Amino acid sequence: MDAVAASPNCLSGVRVLDLTQWEAGPSCTEALALMGAEVVKVENPKGGEAGRTAFSDPFYFMAYNANKKSVTVNLKSERGRDLVKEMAKVADVFVENFAPGAIERLGLGYEALHALNPRLVYAQIKGFGEGSPYEKNLAFDMIAQACGGVMSITGEPEGRPLKPGPTLGDTGTGMLMAFGIASALFERERTGKGRRLSLAMQDAMLNYTRTAYIYQARTGKPAPRNGVKSLGGANAPSGIYPCKGGGPNDYVYINTSRNNPEHWPRLLKLIGREDLIGDPRFDRAEARIERMAEVDEMVSNWTRRHEKKEAMERIGAAGVPAGAIFDSFELANDPSFERRGIMQVMEYDSRRMKRPTWPVRFDGAPPKIAAAPSLGAHNAEVFAGWLGLRAAEIEKLSRDGVV
Repeated sequence: MDAVAASPNCLSGVRVLDLTQWEAGPSCTEALALMGAEVVKVENPKGGEAGRTAFSDPFYFMAYNANKKSVTVNLKSERGRDLVKEMAKVADVFVENFAPGAIERLGLGYEALHALNPRLVYAQIKGFGEGSPYEKNLAFDMIAQACGGVMSITGEPEGRPLKPGPTLGDTGTGMLMAFGIASALFERERTGKGRRLSLAMQDAMLNYTRTAYIYQARTGKPAPRNGVKSLGGANAPSGIYPCKGGGPNDYVYINTSRNNPEHWPRLLKLIGREDLIGDPRFDRAEARIERMAEVDEMVSNWTRRHEKKEAMERIGAAGVPAGAIFDSFELANDPSFERRGIMQVMEYDSRRMKRPTWPVRFDGAPPKIAAAPSLGAHNAEVFAGWLGLRAAEIEKLSRDGVV
C-alpha cells in the first residue's frame, strides 16, 4: 500500500483551525489535511464533534476526518474561547460550519479573528447564503439537494424527484470550499492578506447542476427529470441494459453519441446485427430515437446473455462507451483500486475501514490515508507547539474543564 500512496505535502506548513462538524465542513478540512496541511479539529471535551457519536460505530467519523489532529476545548468557558483566539493568531486558515449565527455569538466571528490575525483565511459553510430568505434555516445534504435543484432533475420523467446517492450537498460543497481556501492561500503569498470566504450549500448545488441551465437556455423551460439519460440530449441506444444474473445491479450503461456516427455500426457488428447497418429505419440518430423501444430491446437481447463486466469489456473493446453498474462492495473488492492506492485501509482505535482516498495522483501516487484522531489525542502536542503552553499549564486546563 505504501508503495502507491504518498503525502503530497503541497500544503505543508499550513495550519488549519477546524471548527467543523458532520460532513460538509469536515470534508473540506479533510481535503486540506490530505494535501499536507496540519488540521487541528477543535472539539467539545464531552463527546467531541457530533459526528463521533451520531451512530453506533465510528465509521462515519472515520470517513470525513482522516489525517487530522484533535484537541478539546470547552467553548462555553471564557478561557476556552480565549484559547481558540490564541490559536487563530498563529493559524493560516479557520473553517466553521456551525448553525447560522452561532460562531458570532461565541465571539469568534470574522471581524473578531481578522482583527487578531489579518493574514487568516476565514471560511464559513452554511446551508443558505447571506441575503437569502432562508439564511437562518438549518440544512443538511438532502435539504441542499432539494433547494439547489439537484432533486428536480433526478428521477424518471414521470416519477417524483429523487435524491442522488452521492452527498453532493455535503461533500460537494466541501470540495468547492477547499479549492477556494487553497486559492486564497495562494493569493495571500502575493498580498500578505487573508480573505473571508463563505459558501452556501444551496449555492454550491447550482454550480453542480450547470447542465440544467444549458437545457433551460435552449428550450425556455425548466430542466426535466430524464431518468438515466443525459440532459444534454437524448440518443438511441443510450441507457442501462439488463445483464446476465438478474441482480439489482446487473446492468451495463451504454452510450452512443450523436457526435460519433460510428458508435451505432460498431455496436451492430458486436451484437450480430450487421444486417441493419445502413438500414434507413435506424441509420440516423433521429430515426433511432423514433424507434427507441425497438432499439433498446435489440440491445437488451444481447446484454441479457452476458454478465455486466464482460458486456462492458466487449462493448468498450468495440469502440463504444460502456460502463457496468458496480456497487460499493464490488468496487471495494476490486484489487486494481488497492494496487493503485485509490482504495486504502484506514485504522481507528481497534476498527478498520477500507475507503477511497483523494483521487488525484501526485507524481504517480495518491495521498496516504492516516487515522482519524481520537478525541483530544493531540492536546499536549498542539497546545505546546502552537501556543507554547507547558505541560503543567495544559494539565491545569484539563482539571478546570477548559480542555
